[in-house]
Amino acid sequence: MTSHTIVELLGDGISGELSAAVHAVAAALPCRLQFLPVDLSQAAREQFGESLYDRAEALMRQHPASLKYPTATTGESPNKVLRERLEFAVIHRPVVTIPTIPTNFTKSIDIDIVRIGTGGTYEDSGRRVGHDVAVSLRVIERVPSMHAARFAFELARQRKGSVVSASKYTIQRETDGLFEECCAKVAADFPDVKHRKELFDSMLAGIIMNPDRYQVIVTPNEYGDFLSDMCCGLIGSIALGDSASYSFDLHSGQVVAAMFDPAGGTAPDIAGTDRANPFAAILALSNLLRFINEPEAARRLRAALLGCLAAGEKTRDVGGSLGTVDFTRAVIRRMGTH
Repeated sequence: MTSHTIVELLGDGISGELSAAVHAVAAALPCRLQFLPVDLSQAAREQFGESLYDRAEALMRQHPASLKYPTATTGESPNKVLRERLEFAVIHRPVVTIPTIPTNFTKSIDIDIVRIGTGGTYEDSGRRVGHDVAVSLRVIERVPSMHAARFAFELARQRKGSVVSASKYTIQRETDGLFEECCAKVAADFPDVKHRKELFDSMLAGIIMNPDRYQVIVTPNEYGDFLSDMCCGLIGSIALGDSASYSFDLHSGQVVAAMFDPAGGTAPDIAGTDRANPFAAILALSNLLRFINEPEAARRLRAALLGCLAAGEKTRDVGGSLGTVDFTRAVIRRMGTH
């Protein structure tokens, strides 16, 4: 049995229940995962400050795969701090319609959202100019734009789909123009992958009207943030989405660190009540397994997750009746049959 060391970044709210679900599933895998926990909860951050991030960064650089649970954003965003420290240039969020999940959207989607993990308006919190004016800088950098574009085109080649680069290039001519310039440059290296650029606001309407026209979308930081939540809403719940962040070697372009996490929040109102949906956290674990070269374990786990939903074994938030613990047990039972 192969063994892997995984950095586990604990958080707030339902984080403990999600971690318990992941550990229960991990114990049933055909490989061994050794978890190295780092407590990034609000209480721990207030007590230990920057030294906590120092420990997390050191471990994440030593061990390239990490799993993170939701953390409260109070004064600072732990996600943003980790992105900056680890230089996570690309965030990948796959969103796919899951049969049996009730939605307000009648069509099916299967979209990989590739988001630049740095820059945009998130790079600068802004400042006041006098009493009535506030300004912030918007930053687009060439290197992370190139990483995101290449990641998107390689993904599209794997799934035999097309790439849409989306921004406001007609208005933000310099910033979004640089992003589109990078996408066009990378596109030249992938002549077998169709590419088109679309204005971001127009694309939102396009997804809702004709979702089958979109396979892989690459976009700047804040645009990708908005888009990911919208698409998760279209499939029925943010609790069904997971995310992966990647850092790259500057010279080789190879991934040197990857962090996997559920897309949802801390949900403090249901913490400790056995009502948290661990689907996205377990799905994030499945994608982590694929990253550490355990494809069969990843396949079995993903098949078990989807098999549960197909059979109506779901948590309450997506139309089922199971609690966190019982849903986790159902996934483990199905892992033995796939």
